[in-house]
Amino acid sequence: MAGEDLSVYEKLGERIRDIRVKKDMSQADLANAAHIALPHVSRIERGKVKMQLDTFIRIAEALEISTDELLRLNVPGVNSLYKSEFADLLDDCTPSEIDSILKIVKELKSTMHQKQKSFED
Repeated sequence: MAGEDLSVYEKLGERIRDIRVKKDMSQADLANAAHIALPHVSRIERGKVKMQLDTFIRIAEALEISTDELLRLNVPGVNSLYKSEFADLLDDCTPSEIDSILKIVKELKSTMHQKQKSFED
């Protein structure tokens, strides 16, 4: 793997970790449910290894999610999950909290777009 761009593996590992944590699973829980070694789960989540297809499928099944949710962030069904998750986050907020969160998100989006544009120039 030397010299390869690991960002794809790091992003995938990060999504696996985020979903695992959201489901209140430890790495040991995931390793047990997916029938893989605990150190391998750690390396996967850090993007340090290339997963075999069967390992990837076992992880998705253990997390009870679609593989699209892990791989394809731009799929409309996955985007609707994000919108739903945002709605859930805002559900118990006061109007002033929602206003503050919206201001933060707008500023963050603007900053991200500016950085992206500077990379393209």
